[in-house]
Amino acid sequence: MTDLGLYRHLDQMAPWNDRLQVLEVIGVSDEAPDVKTFTFRSDNQTWFRYKPGQFVTLELPTADGPLMRTYTLSSSPSRPFSIAVTVKAQAGSIGTRWMFDHLKPGTHVKAYGPTGDFSLHSHPAAKYLLISAGSGVTPMMSMLRWLNDCAPWTDVGFVNCARRPEEIIFRKELELLGGHMPGLSLGFMIEERSSREGWYGHMGRIDAIRLPLLAPDFRDREIFCCGPDPFMRAVRGMLEATGFDMAHYHQESFAAPIVEEVPAPFASPAEGVETVVEVTVPIRFSLSDVDAECVAGQTVLQTARASGVRIPAACEFGLCGTCKVKKVAGDVEMSHNGGILDHEVDDGFILACCSKPLSALEIEA
Repeated sequence: MTDLGLYRHLDQMAPWNDRLQVLEVIGVSDEAPDVKTFTFRSDNQTWFRYKPGQFVTLELPTADGPLMRTYTLSSSPSRPFSIAVTVKAQAGSIGTRWMFDHLKPGTHVKAYGPTGDFSLHSHPAAKYLLISAGSGVTPMMSMLRWLNDCAPWTDVGFVNCARRPEEIIFRKELELLGGHMPGLSLGFMIEERSSREGWYGHMGRIDAIRLPLLAPDFRDREIFCCGPDPFMRAVRGMLEATGFDMAHYHQESFAAPIVEEVPAPFASPAEGVETVVEVTVPIRFSLSDVDAECVAGQTVLQTARASGVRIPAACEFGLCGTCKVKKVAGDVEMSHNGGILDHEVDDGFILACCSKPLSALEIEA
């Protein structure tokens, strides 16, 4: 039986701190075939502060060691006492399958975040269009839930694509919201019919003909897109072909950017053979009481691992923000992909995975 005497008002609680607190599973629910929502709370009566559309990185304690997996929050910060992720288990899923098998109410996991810039709060507009496919619906659901709680009159188009009718994630809730939000326009599209239920809506794949049917004024809207990479490429290409102003298009992706290899210059025979001197830079990991040497070209994360200092990391190309650490002293060269915000950099934080020392460093790790 729940002890309601434990309840405290929001202004009596501190925000959740991912470096100090773990999450407890308080609910697991089925959303569609091979799709579940996991709801978490903090052990220490803290509340969750984030933007709708942001993501967290879960540290899953598998038998083979900690496994980092990044998931978008499907919950809304307008309901700050818990957070939720909605995940789909694919054929080759490892982390998600582990969650399905092991995460039960009462289970505890470590998490990092929330972070990310894929949010309508970062791009305010008069009208929105949220386009998604498959589990890409999760950040859209977070944003729509926030709008329903805080600005239900907002003009928002919501287009979701799925393979079959029963695979439309959050379908019942979306249809319910459609009856409560006067400015919400819902559009579903499936690729194939199902023997489980009838379907009288749009069929096929979204294209330049179907998009105007689902959102006639899409050119006037701030567009957010999330789904498998081929789906997002198709949507982006379709919008570009219509002359849409792509400054108003935003997509979420956890894929690593393509880096072109630049060949190293060859030395001419006349230059002879040089003696290579290995240059190192000292790094002090203060929390671990470890002094290390970073070889030229290595990142702070690589040096930490070589020295036995644990810094959590997931994507390792500067996007997820899991490896964010405080730089107490020194300078680095950091080439990230959006996993850290300007004010965090101003406060001395870096992403260890994509930061290379320019001088001696002291890192809180």
